[in-house]
Amino acid sequence: MALTQFSHGGGCGCKIAPGLLAEILARAPQGLVPPELLVGTETSDDAAVYRLNATQALVATTDFFTPIVDDAFDFGRIAATNALSDIYAMGGTPIMALALVGMPIAKLPPEVIGQVLAGGAAVCREAGIPIAGGHSIDVLEPIYGLVGLGLVHPDKVRRNADARPGDVLVLGKPLGVGILSAALKKGLLDAAGYAEMLHHTTQLNKVGIALAQIDGLHAMTDVTGFGLAGHLLEMCRGAGLSAQVDTSALPLIASAAAFAQQGVVTGASARNWDGYGGQVHWRGADWLKALITDPQTSGGLLVSCNPEAAPAVLAAFHQAGFAQAAQIGRMHTPAPGESVALAF
Repeated sequence: MALTQFSHGGGCGCKIAPGLLAEILARAPQGLVPPELLVGTETSDDAAVYRLNATQALVATTDFFTPIVDDAFDFGRIAATNALSDIYAMGGTPIMALALVGMPIAKLPPEVIGQVLAGGAAVCREAGIPIAGGHSIDVLEPIYGLVGLGLVHPDKVRRNADARPGDVLVLGKPLGVGILSAALKKGLLDAAGYAEMLHHTTQLNKVGIALAQIDGLHAMTDVTGFGLAGHLLEMCRGAGLSAQVDTSALPLIASAAAFAQQGVVTGASARNWDGYGGQVHWRGADWLKALITDPQTSGGLLVSCNPEAAPAVLAAFHQAGFAQAAQIGRMHTPAPGESVALAF
């Protein structure tokens, strides 16, 4: 049964567009901010972090979405991998998860729903954690994801807002997953392309645990629904810095780049650009712009570190199986009178 027929958008491509989300959040009332809350909503970070004691802080996050693929087991695997990535992006180690399940009960047989849950459970076993509970509802579109809980030493929390001038940027996974999903929906993705898409979207970002231990690594986030440009902009805003990215150094999924040059892109890419394009100095081709705005479902970790730490960061990525991890740019102080911005 083709799961994507039930959803209007898939994976992280169904996130609310960044411009609209900012407008919504601006209207939300401010809640309590106890001193134990080390990371909250202030910089649009990947997870909340709450200090428990001198050596432990709780990392809490949630992520869920509609199907990006038709295979139920694969959908569960992708959604679970994506949800746990937020914990790794903070430098944390997952300890357990809760399942979030919304299914059109009248249209999907129990065995299909069971396969979604089995896919999520398989990824959690790989991460070494239990799914200890959850919640389910009957809805019109299939939805699956996790609440993820983890632990991190308070001194090892890696926020998205702590980049420093002169830092280099390292990206762990290649760009283009959203474009592959668009090609899949159009019937253009062959078996090899689908296998590559699954490889990237189900590769756990466990390397974040090791990266957080590297001296000189200042900031970290994961690249998901707002694309590389959107999440790098969040990193820039949090630190009050600008970034220069070398487009020739960007790791790309080769087949996704080919599709982009043929005009196969996601609608979410255009919505992302509409939300933040005014802060991006772009001089490249339109097909490449589609890749830097492409919503990455279960995308790679983006690291900001001092240049001396970059070899250790790249080595950690490569040793963990992220073969295309690459240094892509640098953070710098904006010129006098210049606002925070990206340049490609």
